[in-house]
Amino acid sequence: MSRARTEYRYEKLTWPEVDDAVEMGKVCVVPCGAVEQHGPHLPLDVDLVCPVGIATGAGKEIPDKLLVLPVVAYGYTGHVMDFPGTINTDYEHLIHQVLDITKSLAYHGFKKIVLLNGHGSNMPNLDLAARRTNVETDAECCVAAWWNLLTVDKTFLPKWRESKFPGGCSHACELETSLYLYLDGDNVRKDLIKSGTISFNADDSPFNWVDLFAAGPATTVSWTSSYSDTGVLGDAELATPEKGRQAYEEAVQQLVRFVTWWKDRPKDGRKDRHRTPPTMPLPWGQRPL
Repeated sequence: MSRARTEYRYEKLTWPEVDDAVEMGKVCVVPCGAVEQHGPHLPLDVDLVCPVGIATGAGKEIPDKLLVLPVVAYGYTGHVMDFPGTINTDYEHLIHQVLDITKSLAYHGFKKIVLLNGHGSNMPNLDLAARRTNVETDAECCVAAWWNLLTVDKTFLPKWRESKFPGGCSHACELETSLYLYLDGDNVRKDLIKSGTISFNADDSPFNWVDLFAAGPATTVSWTSSYSDTGVLGDAELATPEKGRQAYEEAVQQLVRFVTWWKDRPKDGRKDRHRTPPTMPLPWGQRPL
C-alpha cells in the first residue's frame, strides 16, 4: 500500500507518493496564519498553532482524503505593529505567496484546495487568492476561518460561549485562549490572563462594532493600539482548557465533514454566454474556456 493512503502530511511524501495522492483525489489544506501579539498571556504563534492543530486533527481522522501543507506563517498584520514582536507581510506579497502555493498544487494535479485561516485580517486577502485560483487554474479553492467551523452546528456556540456579544470573542479572547490552553497550555502565561475590551464596542453603536463571529455594517478597523491598551480583545478570563477541547473537537469534526463532502463533488461547469465569440484572450491571466 502506498504511504500516500495513510500519510496526511504533505511534506512527508516523496514525489512518487505525491502522484499517488493526486490519483486519490486528496484535498489539500493549507493552514494560513500570522506571527502577531496576543496580549501578555499568549505567545506570538497563536494564529499558527490554532489552524495547524485543527488541520492536523482532521488529517489524522481522514488521511486517505486530506493532505495538510506546511503553514503559511506570516500574514497581514500592519495594523498591529505598535505591539512588539508582530511580523507584517504586505498584503500583495501574501496574496502572491498563497497563489504560488495554490498554482503549484493545481499544476501537480490537486484540484481541491482549502485555505484554513487562523488570522482575521488575512480573510480579504485569502478570499482574493482563492478567487484568483479558481479563475486562473483548473482547481477549486476556498477559504475557511477555523472559528467559523464552529457555526456549522447552530447549537454549538450558544451552549459553549459565555462571553458577551459582541466583543467577548475577538482576539486573545475566550475562544483563542481556550483553544491555546488545550493545544499548548504550558506556553500560556496563566498568571497574566486578563480580559480586555474594544473601546469603540462600548459606544453601543449599531454600526461600528466587531466580534470574531460578526461585525457592524460600517465598522472602522484601524490601528489595534487605538482601541486596545493590552492587545487583548475579549473575555480571556472565561477561557478554560475544557472549552478549548470542545472547540477543537467541533472544528475538526466540521472540517472532516466538509472535506469528505467536497472531495468528490463535481465541479460546476463554466459556460460562455457571448453570442459572438470573443476575438481576444482574457486580459487578466484567467484560463480560457
